Amino acid sequence: MSVRKPVVLITGASRGLGLEMARLFARRGAPLVLTARGAAALTAATDELGQLTEVVALAGNVADSDHVERLVRAGEERFGRIDALINNASTIGASPMPALEAYPLDLLAEVFAVNVAAPLALAQRVLPGMRERGEGIIVNVTSDAAVQGYPGWGGYGASKAALEQLSRVLAAEIEGSGVRVYAVDPGDMDTQMHREAEPGVDLSDLPGPEIAAPAFVQLVLHERAPFGRFEAQKLLVVAGWEARA
Repeated sequence: MSVRKPVVLITGASRGLGLEMARLFARRGAPLVLTARGAAALTAATDELGQLTEVVALAGNVADSDHVERLVRAGEERFGRIDALINNASTIGASPMPALEAYPLDLLAEVFAVNVAAPLALAQRVLPGMRERGEGIIVNVTSDAAVQGYPGWGGYGASKAALEQLSRVLAAEIEGSGVRVYAVDPGDMDTQMHREAEPGVDLSDLPGPEIAAPAFVQLVLHERAPFGRFEAQKLLVVAGWEARA
């Protein structure tokens, strides 16, 4: 990225990993464009982060094409550009997650709409401006469920596998444009979404999202080579990054 503070668009920014990433970017003074489905939680996050940086926030569903357009337009009108897109918003579908042989296909379609089609829609919307400036970064949050066959995680995992392939192909198609694409696996975390995926399972021994968030911030601020699939927690260890403000 250039030396100016990047304008960062984060989806699913009202809680969990998205909020922790937003907090770290805010502490560095990066302008933020945020969205999440829960209006109240997003307002609370905006009030907190607005003490540190400029924030544009718009509640809505990223699977809604009209919301995508309004969100990106609002960010561009306020800041003039979007430098980094972090597609963090995801859904697990049914909770607890059913086996594939009994997976409701209407719910599976919703999972793919949020986890695959929405990230592509947002990428399509921000890419023209990034191409024109000759720089930008798109980060798609993935999961080890994309590459491992965990019973019960088939719908979610299939969507993340599709997102990874989408990321890989997009990176190849825009090679040389100055825009980078990454898929980043934050690793297992104790989050509300994980608890919804496996209700009743004790996740207290897992790290919180604040452990993985710094890797995403460092990736945006100090880019690596194009296309890469990274695990955030391993990236933290390998690079020696610290979870500091």
